[in-house]
Amino acid sequence: MKLSLTHIAVRAMLVGMLTLGWKGARAQPPEYTAETYIETFKDAAVAHMELHGCPASVILAVAMHESANGNSRIAKHLNNHFGIKGSNNSTAIRSAYKGYESVAESYEDFIAFLKRRAATQGLFESYAPYEYEKWVRGIAKSGYAASSSWASKVLATIRRYDLHQYDDAPHPALPPTNTEEAIPDAIYVVKKGDTLSAIARRHHTTVKSIQQKNNMHSTRLQIGQELIL
Repeated sequence: MKLSLTHIAVRAMLVGMLTLGWKGARAQPPEYTAETYIETFKDAAVAHMELHGCPASVILAVAMHESANGNSRIAKHLNNHFGIKGSNNSTAIRSAYKGYESVAESYEDFIAFLKRRAATQGLFESYAPYEYEKWVRGIAKSGYAASSSWASKVLATIRRYDLHQYDDAPHPALPPTNTEEAIPDAIYVVKKGDTLSAIARRHHTTVKSIQQKNNMHSTRLQIGQELIL
């Protein structure tokens, strides 16, 4: 599948974010606190949210929970921040977890993992980027983790560190400046690489508002589609 210029640009940005400071130091990756982990990876989580629709809060909280804030052995030796199992070539540890060349690859594969599994791919069409509780419960229900308390722990992380502040949440609609003459609706034509959340952000509106005005039941877009904003 060919990547759009938007996808390529975002991927390059993510690689830059997540590999900065790691080259030449894979044997001794940095020690993180919860706060420094969030500060280091929040921009990457937001970029993935804007590109794919998964809440940034969920991406961060799952990574923090599964990797002990980036300090677990699989995070340090395999760059695996999401507890995804698979093959690895590590000579430092014996593990059933998947190995990655960079943390950026681990973040990318988490989204790809959710999209390629039938039990979670529907989340991208069913829930908005600010409905983090529904995303977490949907991922938990899919069998992502064996622990029955996994969802509650991930949600607790989101709330404890206010990670939902990074989500693409709707904002209250502002009243018209002229009560006698309302501003007419604008029409936007969808272009390659557009996402509903990115369009809403650029035009100072919300995903929910666009969906309501256009009678949309998902966030899926088609190139050339006309949207009432």
